[in-house]
Amino acid sequence: MDSSARDFHTLSASLEHIKYTAVVEDTSKESGQIWIRKKDERMRIEFAKPTARTILRSGESLFLYNPKINRVEEYNLTKYHSLVDQYVLLGFGTRSENVKKSYLVAFNGEQDFDGKKTVILELTPKSDDVRSQISKVQIWVDESSWLPVQQKFFEAGSADYLVFHYSDMKKNLKIEDSKFKPDWPKNATKVKPRG
Repeated sequence: MDSSARDFHTLSASLEHIKYTAVVEDTSKESGQIWIRKKDERMRIEFAKPTARTILRSGESLFLYNPKINRVEEYNLTKYHSLVDQYVLLGFGTRSENVKKSYLVAFNGEQDFDGKKTVILELTPKSDDVRSQISKVQIWVDESSWLPVQQKFFEAGSADYLVFHYSDMKKNLKIEDSKFKPDWPKNATKVKPRG
């Protein structure tokens, strides 16, 4: 895992995001693409189905663009930097020592997943702040690339969970700078919600 982290620079992949809400037994799914560039902490997710929307992380800023209503929300991540890194980039270029600093790590066996041999890790957050949001995380790690093929976040105090499932991953290909720049219409409504 550490050798994969050392030579991790960029990633592009297809992404499926699943949110399960136990109280109403509802499962919602979104699918799209994700691009990550480690050196300058940039990430872009473009969901295409069922509704188009873009999530862009550029350093300390996070933008959520909804084309349907032509609105951009901008969040300052300075206070939440470590929290964001623990959620979003978990397993992508993360060294084992950094994972162990933030989580209790348990090995949950091996499983064939998407035609790949994977190890399943269960991470329990050490921080009370993180544990108040997420009780544990399961990660399926491809044994050939040592990249996560799926992450499952269990929300604290409920049976709700979020799943990020990655496929068609391409590591260390050049990703154009333009992919990480805001590219929504100039007339989009811009808001900065308090967070």
